[in-house]
Amino acid sequence: MKTVGAHEARTNLGKLLKGVMKGESVTITKHGVPVAVLQTPVSLRKEQPEKVISELKKFREKNTLGTLTIRELIEEGRK
Repeated sequence: MKTVGAHEARTNLGKLLKGVMKGESVTITKHGVPVAVLQTPVSLRKEQPEKVISELKKFREKNTLGTLTIRELIEEGRK
């Protein structure tokens, strides 16, 4: 993560925004103290499909239904 002072952020905002659009994050400091983080909104961040699939597989290995089936759970929810 890149760190810049408030004055530099004001001066180079356009350049910083271009970096953020490429996925970079920038911490803005005032007198050396972090006061803001410039980054893309969560809804615009793109995860790599391979990473997401891998994480889902790990989740499935750790979280099972035991002896229950999805159909049984659906039917139980309808009662």
